[in-house]
This record gives sequence, structure tokens and C-alpha cells, in this order.
Amino acid sequence: MRQSGRADKQKDKQANNGGQILMRTDSFAEFLARGTESAPRHVVARRLGPGVLVGVAVSVALALLVVGPLPATVFASPAPWIKLAYVICLFVPALVLMAGLARPLSRSLWPLVSVAVVFACMMAWGSLELLGAAQSDRSAILFGQTWLICPWMVLGLSVPALASLLWAVRGLAATRLRLASAGAGFLAGSAGALGYSLVCPESSVMFVAIW
Repeated sequence: MRQSGRADKQKDKQANNGGQILMRTDSFAEFLARGTESAPRHVVARRLGPGVLVGVAVSVALALLVVGPLPATVFASPAPWIKLAYVICLFVPALVLMAGLARPLSRSLWPLVSVAVVFACMMAWGSLELLGAAQSDRSAILFGQTWLICPWMVLGLSVPALASLLWAVRGLAATRLRLASAGAGFLAGSAGALGYSLVCPESSVMFVAIW
């Protein structure tokens, strides 16, 4: 009888402890929820949008100031429009990827797939151009006249965009910091390439795809 009474007391004590823990958990949850408000809509667009616009604007302005605009007659040919379309096709997936990495739970992979498809299409087009050219012209198609300058110009024009994008990402809820930093670098590089595409004198598809 004594043992059964002790067992009943222990069960009652455990039940009371469990109830207290549950009450404490509920109280803690209420405390955390007290005074909170729903997150504002489109917070990523409001934060990331200005950073992207500033980065692109500064990159384009620097390209026009440092290198100078192309002659207006050049835009009558398809070459500058091909460069611009190629860069935009890289820039848009990079922007979508960056917007996803700025959120804690987004795991969309289609922007990376889109970039790979665009690059593969450009390489295929450039390969056809290279195969159809004479042997003496292939070096010019691959390297053009500015292959030593082009990568460094794109890199330099990407720096303002990278600074503005890192500022924007710091105010968002990115949890994968390394991937978010890499995404910001990719988007900044696309912004630099967008600025340089407006002043680049090269016309070879293979050159544009590689450099």
C-alpha cells in the first residue's frame, strides 16, 4: 500500500512538472510573439532593387566615361545587340538567384540552369563561327584586340555593383552567407559586363562568350 501510494505521488509530481513546463513554454511563446508584426511585403525587392539599380548605373557611367561610347553607326550591325542580349540573359538569372539567396528557405536552381544553357548556346554559336572562318582569322575571333583588357575592365566595373549589393544583402535574411556572397559577386560581374558591353569594340561571338 505504501509503495502504491508513493508511486501515485510520483506520478502526480511528474504530471505537475509537465504542466508547469508546458505553461512555461506557452508563456515563452507568447512573450516572443508579443509586439511582433507581419513582415512587410516585397522586402527583398525594396532592399535589393536600389542596390542593383545603383550598381548598374555606376558601372554603365564609368564605362562610358573611361572607355567612351561606341560610334552610333556600330549599332546598325547585330554585334552590339548580341553582346547586350547575352549579358542580359546572364544578368536576369543572376538577379533571381540573388533574390532567392537573400531569403532563408529558397532553394531554386533554375537560375543556374538558365545560365548554363545560355553559355552553352553562345559557345555553340561561337564554335560554328570559328569553324566557318579561315585558319588565319581564328586567332582574331578567339582573342580579338582587347582580350588583355576586357576581363580587367569588367572586373573594375563590377566593384561599385558589388559594394552596393553587399550593402543590400546585409539588410536581408540571408542564412547561407557564402552562397549569398558568391551570388552577389556573380550579379555584380553581370552588372560590370552589362556596362562594358556598351563600349566593347569586339564583334566575335566566341570572344563575347569566353571573355
